[in-house]
Amino acid sequence: MPGQRPALVVLCASGDERPAHFERLMGQVELRFVQAQDLPTALQGARALLVWDFSSSVLADNWAHCGSLEWIHVASAGVDALLFDALRESDVTVTNARGTFDRPMAEFVLASILAHRKLIHESARLQAARVWSHRESLPLTGAKALVIGTGAIGREIARLLTAVGMKVRGAGRRQADHDPDFGMIVSSAELVAHVGWCDYLVNVAPLTPQTRGLIDAKVLEAMRPSAHLVNVGRGPTVVEADLVDALRRGAISGASLDVFETEPLPADSPLWDAPGCVVSAHMSGDVVGWRDALALQFVENAERWLADEPLVNVVDKRLGYVPGRQ
Repeated sequence: MPGQRPALVVLCASGDERPAHFERLMGQVELRFVQAQDLPTALQGARALLVWDFSSSVLADNWAHCGSLEWIHVASAGVDALLFDALRESDVTVTNARGTFDRPMAEFVLASILAHRKLIHESARLQAARVWSHRESLPLTGAKALVIGTGAIGREIARLLTAVGMKVRGAGRRQADHDPDFGMIVSSAELVAHVGWCDYLVNVAPLTPQTRGLIDAKVLEAMRPSAHLVNVGRGPTVVEADLVDALRRGAISGASLDVFETEPLPADSPLWDAPGCVVSAHMSGDVVGWRDALALQFVENAERWLADEPLVNVVDKRLGYVPGRQ
């Protein structure tokens, strides 16, 4: 890129927040670290934007100042908080953090299934009450999991669950009979017809118009009474009122939820004490060092951008995720 150094804006949640590895870009770009209130000024003449505060949705309100932007990277696998109609219709390239969270989230899903299968949460409650109660747990081998979302994270989940002896299928936009990771992929639009097969319904789908409210009363009613829901995707893909009702009626045995319609989960949410429900604070992908990995991923992509090389993890803005196996 000849001439003046391109301006790169980094949107942070706080003033003392600075991603690592940016020394590799020194001298090549004009760095502007800002918070939301300073974004309109910082965007003037900027050609690239890193949305480090990945839960922020302020860009839509500042789109009038984005005339020179050509690339936006969001430090998250999900881009639902970022996308809006004007951005979708623009020529601005959007990339995301695909790949960073795959293994940690797969491990979290496995841990959730093991905790349910081996009565770990129940043991913790009994210990707190000082109750000695011998019980028999369930074997993991042969248990069936249907994974909604057949992208990189879903595939890592499928590989890990298969490795420990579980039977796995996928649910996605397109059906397939001989997928290398899932074996069979069924249509996510036809979940009611397929969820009765599984012991564990694992949701890792991105939030799109097609997946909002995907897991509703009809899907929950079609599940086995012994089945368990694991949601590490996006909260609004599950109709929470329907889930609370299903848990209270015993329509399913329980749910492990890491994401919610409203976050943090309100103190008065009935999910906190719904029967068989386990709540965690949107942490399935956040292992020690995750911010460092996100920063390095962005810097490496920025070096490609500066060298006019193809960017990785390019989001299809119409679909709302990175398609295929980029």
